[in-house]
Amino acid sequence: MTDIITAIGFSTGVSGKGDLSRLDASLGRIAALGADAAELSLYGEDLIAGGRVLPGRAQKLEQITRRHDLRYTVHGQIVSNFMDEQNLPLQKAVVRAMLELCDQVGAGVLVHHCGKAAMADQAGRDRLDVMEREALAELADVARGYGVKLAFENIFGMDDGEYRQTPAEVADTVRAVSHPNLCTLIDFSHAYIESTRRGLDWRAQIRGMASATGHLHVHDSFGRPYTMTKFYEPSEAVALGIGDLHLPLGWGDIAWEEIFAELTFQPDTVMILELNADRYDAELADSLARARRLADLVNQRALAA
Repeated sequence: MTDIITAIGFSTGVSGKGDLSRLDASLGRIAALGADAAELSLYGEDLIAGGRVLPGRAQKLEQITRRHDLRYTVHGQIVSNFMDEQNLPLQKAVVRAMLELCDQVGAGVLVHHCGKAAMADQAGRDRLDVMEREALAELADVARGYGVKLAFENIFGMDDGEYRQTPAEVADTVRAVSHPNLCTLIDFSHAYIESTRRGLDWRAQIRGMASATGHLHVHDSFGRPYTMTKFYEPSEAVALGIGDLHLPLGWGDIAWEEIFAELTFQPDTVMILELNADRYDAELADSLARARRLADLVNQRALAA
């Protein structure tokens, strides 16, 4: 029987300067920690221009990834948005290019954020949902050609003027599309924040996602929405416990052991620790060890079933 969670790793850092040598160093650190996988943060590496892959830089990326014995997944654009009607053809083109890059480095998963738009009436939201589902179906077909899973990630809204699907609605979208190369991605902290903002039971929301889920993002927080957004130092947001903090496991108040003792996911799920490695390098090994124990809770329960 295939384990449910088959690999655990970290997301790579982003230089913001198109400097791929930093990616090489990040992968070296992830491998040295004994992780199984790395999620390549390719949205920050200047590999795509105008919806087209830049061949020379993509070749350099491939050379770097081959130097490290890791399983790869890819994080697509942070701004990826299939509810972006004005720019939808461009959005699709970039996802196609990201899938090409997945193929080039042998990555089996491409992370894609769920959509957002200005809040509309119910008819408007229904139209946006249909547009997103049609785009997901189209790109999941492209992903199938590369042997890649498109992992649809739940996000949180910043204010009441922004339309975002709830975590459970993200799973409803994936089930409605019903494509073998499309799954949900549970970002536990994002679900916690959005459920707090919307007055929802966040544990019930992630239960509603679990059976459709084939990829996981794990990082800690206190589930507090952005009641303020300006901080002079990141440590001030941490001190207040406000927002999407991407903390080491145990620094927030998420009951990880309870969650992983309860939920199960699709076979061959990858768990990625999305931590700021520059800030939390000293805590990476501990978070990896905690994550391995969480995976064991899921895998041992599946083995006993």
